[in-house]
Amino acid sequence: MAQELGRIERPEVSSLKPRRKLLVVPLIYLFKDAPSEYVDKFELYWRQTAEHILNLESKLGKVNRVFHESISLSGEEGLRIMERLNPKSYQIARQKCQDGASLEAIEDRELAEECMDWERCLLVGLLSETVARKVTEFYMEASKKRYEHISKRIDGTLKAEEIAVLFIREGHMVQFPKDIEVFSVAPPALDEIHRWLRDQPIKKEPRDEKQSKTEPPAE
Repeated sequence: MAQELGRIERPEVSSLKPRRKLLVVPLIYLFKDAPSEYVDKFELYWRQTAEHILNLESKLGKVNRVFHESISLSGEEGLRIMERLNPKSYQIARQKCQDGASLEAIEDRELAEECMDWERCLLVGLLSETVARKVTEFYMEASKKRYEHISKRIDGTLKAEEIAVLFIREGHMVQFPKDIEVFSVAPPALDEIHRWLRDQPIKKEPRDEKQSKTEPPAE
């Protein structure tokens, strides 16, 4: 029997389905009394981020939807809150909305506030070992529910073939739906910021009464 040559396997139906796309942007904040060295890197990071997103749009298509951590309201109301939280991510989000994208609520307000409250408790640092363990468990449980909610909101809002940008802190635990293609937006300045933050404990001198009040707070 002659051997069959050049046979092409028929692709599975799922592989032919148009994939949704998500551009994930790490949220970097400007902390109080930040030294000029950090401010310069912060400004550079957000300029490079805007350029990176534009470059991806030129290849993938225009952003249709914007998601932002800590935002539980859509549209103009959400943008006003975002402007107070982080003016830099707001500027990019505002531009995308002016270009036709829509800002979508991503958070459950009660879950987000619960996570923040447990996190504040942990940051106090005055808890006994038993209490700290319990608070950590509560925090992790609330975080799990919060990130599951975020994943469901993205899945339920982002339509077939659409492109979205998500602003969210590094270290998040959101599990994105399998049919969403994720693109990490990580411009060179992000590594510079990481390096700068890592080097700070080494550069700090012992604290004394004459120490400058402009020293950046501990992370």
